[in-house]
Amino acid sequence: MTPAEHAPDQMTFWEHLTELRSRLIRCLVILVVAFAATYSFRFRLMIWAQKPFMEVYRTQAVAQAKALHLPPPTTFEPFAFTSLTEPFFSLMRLSLWAAVFLASPFLFHQVWGFIRPGLYQRERRLAIPFVLVTTGCFLAGAAFAYLNAFKFLGDILFQEAMNAGLRTNLHLEDYLDLFIYTVLGTGIMFELPVLVYFLARFRLITARWMLKYWRHATIVILFAAAFLTPGDVVITTIFFSVVLLGLYFISILVAWLAAPRSS
Repeated sequence: MTPAEHAPDQMTFWEHLTELRSRLIRCLVILVVAFAATYSFRFRLMIWAQKPFMEVYRTQAVAQAKALHLPPPTTFEPFAFTSLTEPFFSLMRLSLWAAVFLASPFLFHQVWGFIRPGLYQRERRLAIPFVLVTTGCFLAGAAFAYLNAFKFLGDILFQEAMNAGLRTNLHLEDYLDLFIYTVLGTGIMFELPVLVYFLARFRLITARWMLKYWRHATIVILFAAAFLTPGDVVITTIFFSVVLLGLYFISILVAWLAAPRSS
């Protein structure tokens, strides 16, 4: 094959804008369809979203009653609302973010379709691996947050409140903020190796450069984690920082493997 057959497509600025608009419209249509499906299961989604905390709550409530020599509680209803519109909008917001997770393979396929013209012919064959890897990383990060991280954070935060002798009366909206930010933020963070792969392929970064500036990256990671953390919950900032730093060193290996080899 000639070099021209491998060269990226040459598109004008307006052609890029037209392509971007087309991809965004498709993403919007995909999200609308997915939202229609997830909203019909909004009550089940709410139970699912509460499950990690409820497991921690039951354990801590029983332990506190035992420590105070009280009979174990028979009901566990920690959530309350102060506005009639709060449950409606909370369920809608939860359904919307659930739609993002449901539609993630199709959304990542649209991302691939947008960056594809800028790739060489041999790299365009990576469409299926790209969609699978990006979706897998995103869902793996969300699953890690749901199964492990959120329980860990909830246990620390709830135990602190119980030790202070506070009564549980959680606002549904505040709980969903912490839940969604933790699950979604961890899913996005797990995309770091994919981003580094493409930056390394385009020779924008190298593994040696990343290793050299890991201290600077740590500072940036701390600021990024603080930005992703809802409110002033320091423990979530620390958690996000540790996860991001671990992904950064994994990405160094990815950058080394993805670096173009001179023929």
